[in-house]
Amino acid sequence: MFNTSLSEEVEELRIQVARFADDVVAPVAALHDEQKSFPYEVVTQMAQMGLFGLPFPEELGGMGGDYLTLCVALEELARVDQSVSITLEAAVSLGAMPVYRFGNDEQKRRWLPDLIAGKALGAFGLTEAGAGSDAGALRTTAVHDGDGWIINGTKEFITNSGTTMTTLITVLAVTGTTAVGRPEFTSFLVPADAAGVQVQPAYNKVGWNASDTHPITFTDVRVGADALLGERGRGYANFLSILDEGRIAIAALATGAAQGCVDESVKYANAREAFGRPISEFQSISFMIADMEARAQVSRAMWRHAASLMQRGLPFKKEAAIAKLTAADAAMQNARTATQIHGGYGFMNEYPVARHYRDSKILEIGEGTNEVQRILIARELGL
Repeated sequence: MFNTSLSEEVEELRIQVARFADDVVAPVAALHDEQKSFPYEVVTQMAQMGLFGLPFPEELGGMGGDYLTLCVALEELARVDQSVSITLEAAVSLGAMPVYRFGNDEQKRRWLPDLIAGKALGAFGLTEAGAGSDAGALRTTAVHDGDGWIINGTKEFITNSGTTMTTLITVLAVTGTTAVGRPEFTSFLVPADAAGVQVQPAYNKVGWNASDTHPITFTDVRVGADALLGERGRGYANFLSILDEGRIAIAALATGAAQGCVDESVKYANAREAFGRPISEFQSISFMIADMEARAQVSRAMWRHAASLMQRGLPFKKEAAIAKLTAADAAMQNARTATQIHGGYGFMNEYPVARHYRDSKILEIGEGTNEVQRILIARELGL
């Protein structure tokens, strides 16, 4: 049932991205984390490698790969820096993918070339202060006015929303009431420089410090009829489908974080001596690392299985939720264990495991909390 092997071509890409992660991303990760600065120089090089275009067809300027290929890259980047990995993940699966999946030909021609080339970034405006796990409770509105719409509201925790490269914000808004009295949700493509769009100061976060995250306020933002993304009233369903795909990507990112903790722990355990021998020779330490490796391997198998189902056009909602739940737990558990293995050094921010410890907590929250994943799995089982 499970086929988690990679093609020769994808394996070559994995090796290329792994080298890039080790040689380019890792050396500057601690500095960007400490300064809470967006890694523009790293993003530029990722764009030159074509990473932002991995899952898109060549005729649109992409690399002609698929979603699994993107996830392979995300895992390798997250192994050394989750902030860089989430920057790519959000730019592709949340920024460009909604346009690719639901946009008309004109919208694709306008927005996709720069997004796919990594010359611009798109943001995904879904979450609000009172509408996180309960996404259907959002309050941002879009009122039809003449030949366009006027948008008002505030979105929270929006990745890639305040960079100098951000050009587009996809916004989900209430556009009326359905025949059964429920809110009607529609999505819109809003230029980041539109009048009335205000990016609020960046959050002071526990982790993912090199990832750009802001609230965005929309005050009487006027957009034309051509800003409507997909059919009116289909915005919520379309956004949920984007989140289903995104859970696979986050699972891959979390797997990379889990594997990074394994790698750092093996290196440290072989170098650190206690009582006259490397601590790797103590069974308590070696068993801890063995459990970490098992969690990483299981997580990798789960996200690749979910991606394989998606690629073949088969149902994958349950498997994506399982992958995200499994990998998020693995990342957090491995980060905790790796920090323990490193002892006092694990509490120092210059060590990668300390950064993974701070970064990994959000993996149990973002793209649907662990509790939401359990709800989705139970529903798919008919419970």
